[in-house]
Amino acid sequence: MVRATNSVASHRRRKRLFKRAKGFVGDRKNHVRLTQDCVLRALAYNYRHRKLKKREFRRLWITRIGAAAKINGISYSKFINGLSKARCELNRKMLADMAIRDPFSFTAVVSRAKEALV
Repeated sequence: MVRATNSVASHRRRKRLFKRAKGFVGDRKNHVRLTQDCVLRALAYNYRHRKLKKREFRRLWITRIGAAAKINGISYSKFINGLSKARCELNRKMLADMAIRDPFSFTAVVSRAKEALV
């Protein structure tokens, strides 16, 4: 009598697991039990950090806009308030990019926001 091991499915399952563990260090990448735990934990962190990434980028954009606005003589909150009153619909990502790559156009946007506040 031959023992049924379901080897094709087992190999496929392990191969899929080890593929997800690519780049892991030490025994975490080539021992099934350790790899399973590490991959599950990595997937959980991956899900959580996809959400955190959005918050962190928004914080970065706000910091950059605030610094560039200060250079132009206005606080961040007044600048954003002026933009909303001027009905300027540039988002923070675009404003931050503009502040770094094209300071002259950012200065024009700041002057528009200042006019709307007066």
